[in-house]
Amino acid sequence: MTDDGSAGTYRDALVGLRDAGIPHLLGGAFAMRHYTGIERQTKDLDVFVRRADVDRALAALATAGFTTEITSPAWLAKATREGHLVDFVFGADNGIADVDDLWFEHAEAGELLGFPVAVIPVEEMLWSKAFVMERHRYDGADVAHLLRARAERLDWQRLLTRFGPHWRVLLAHLVLFGFIYPGEAAAVPDRVMRDLLQRLEGEIRVPPDVEGVCQGTLLSREQYTVDIERWEYRSARDLTRT
Repeated sequence: MTDDGSAGTYRDALVGLRDAGIPHLLGGAFAMRHYTGIERQTKDLDVFVRRADVDRALAALATAGFTTEITSPAWLAKATREGHLVDFVFGADNGIADVDDLWFEHAEAGELLGFPVAVIPVEEMLWSKAFVMERHRYDGADVAHLLRARAERLDWQRLLTRFGPHWRVLLAHLVLFGFIYPGEAAAVPDRVMRDLLQRLEGEIRVPPDVEGVCQGTLLSREQYTVDIERWEYRSARDLTRT
């Protein structure tokens, strides 16, 4: 946490959420440091809550003097005070990785500003970051760093379940992980790689019967607009919300 006056604001936010009895988890730069040791200059505090708790969380911080707003009904709300920002994350912009009970069941214990806090699970952090491939923001390095730090302790079955039909995204990151850290590639269990490669081989033999859909929109909102607007693909981002 930087010495820019934000500590008092964030402490008040944590106290407000605690006193209001709102279950919450910390993510963002704090979670990255927790899992990898990587320090980052943070401009906000990322707090993960269930969708059903968003209004109560905003009300609690409004009582503490924050200005609040729902930034995106799909996944994000914000609270600000004295120029310091608290992001309330309850899903993902692409409609994947909603915050559900499993995030809380598998959270890890941490400490921030003298408060005991719960940290988002590394599996869910990987799941949500794996889809961030915008031109201005690509979280692939974060994925690689998280895998380097935690691959041998991951709940791989839960991670596979989380990716579900989007398993190719996980496979792509795992292939890159072996390229980035050739000496660490064995940290990913053989059974996981074989499972994913067998799925890929199966689709090579029998391609899925899906035409006219662009799943690139699950990775980037902006970089696949040409596919939707000019080439008339259906956006998988829209399909996740139907």
